This record gives sequence, structure tokens and C-alpha cells, in this order.
Amino acid sequence: QVQLVESGGGLVQPGGSLKLSCAASGFSVSSNPMSWYRQAPGKERELVATMPSFGSSTNYANSVKGRFTIARDNTKNTVYLQMNSLKPEDTAVYYCKAPRFGAWGQGTLVTVSS
Repeated sequence: QVQLVESGGGLVQPGGSLKLSCAASGFSVSSNPMSWYRQAPGKERELVATMPSFGSSTNYANSVKGRFTIARDNTKNTVYLQMNSLKPEDTAVYYCKAPRFGAWGQGTLVTVSS
């Protein structure tokens, strides 16, 4: 059974950092594309970052490029989203997705506020 569990969200001040984790089970993140999405209050869910099945090539939304980094640890079967220089407009529920399986995590809330 494919399952994704996000963690690491919380309240952070503008300019701060957070690292989100997405622990996968039922498949291997090392051989599957993985993505992070977010949904702000009253807005549609948007793609934040993606990484392919193999290799280190990544893609980011323009709004987070240069500030966010997607990465995976194959030994832990976990995907991460390192978020730096956070802004209030980054406030959202962040979701991990395994596109090949259509699987989503439950989401983790990130609030950027002073």
C-alpha cells in the first residue's frame, strides 16, 4: 500500500527556514518522480517542486526558485523540502505527491508570520 506522511511544518518568522519531510512506504522514492505542492487559504493547489525518477534534475515554481530545495534520502525512503528565506506568502498546507501512483500525503501546515 502506497503511503506518504509529511511532517516538519509549523510557525516561522519571515526570513526563517523550515525543512519538510515526506516519508514514503509501499514504493521506493529512489526510482519514482516526486513532487511537493502547496495550497494557501482560498487558493488552488499549486506545484512547488519536482524531481525525476533518477538523477538530480529538479524544477521549481518561479515563486520559490532560489529559496526552496527538493531532495531525497534513498536510505530513509524520504523526500525533503528545504525552505529558506520564507515569506508570508509561503503560508500554506504543503503536500507531498507520488505522481506515478496518484498518491498524496495528508499535508503539513506552514505559517510564516511575525
